[in-house]
Amino acid sequence: MSAVTERREGALSAAAPTPLSPIARYAFAVLRLLLAFEFLWAFFDKTFGLGKATPSERAWINGGSPTKGFLGGVEGPLHGFYNGMAGNAFIDVLFMMALLGIGLALALGIGMRVAAVSAVVLLLMMWGASLPIATNPFLDEHWISAVAIVGLAWANIGEVWGLGKQWAGLDLVRKNTWLR
Repeated sequence: MSAVTERREGALSAAAPTPLSPIARYAFAVLRLLLAFEFLWAFFDKTFGLGKATPSERAWINGGSPTKGFLGGVEGPLHGFYNGMAGNAFIDVLFMMALLGIGLALALGIGMRVAAVSAVVLLLMMWGASLPIATNPFLDEHWISAVAIVGLAWANIGEVWGLGKQWAGLDLVRKNTWLR
């Protein structure tokens, strides 16, 4: 076998994904649903003031701003950037749409690649607003969640206990694989 053939075969075998065991697929499906719950809970708590992070009087439906409290209280190196966005109606709508969209995509197992890119942007912005991190010089749960969501999306975990397989079968999605 020539060196060129060996390189080609090596590249093909390195690119072929290793199938996940059923236990791994189910564990990752549970992770997907837990992350979905986290995003959806934040959306509903900020919308209706369920009394955990958001009291009823500060709920979005009662005229409160979903971004004012968190972004208005940023004190780290990016405080000027984030404080300037706090309470802006456009930023409120964008933030809430992101929470709902990412949460629904994860819960249903559809559009997970779009949700993953959106989640990375949202979570890394939230990480930036959290600087400096008190418990670690760099890493927090925002990074971990972002990387997990990307992995779940590209491993097609939406097919396990979700509608990912049906979604992937739609003509529009087959022609535009980035919509998976």
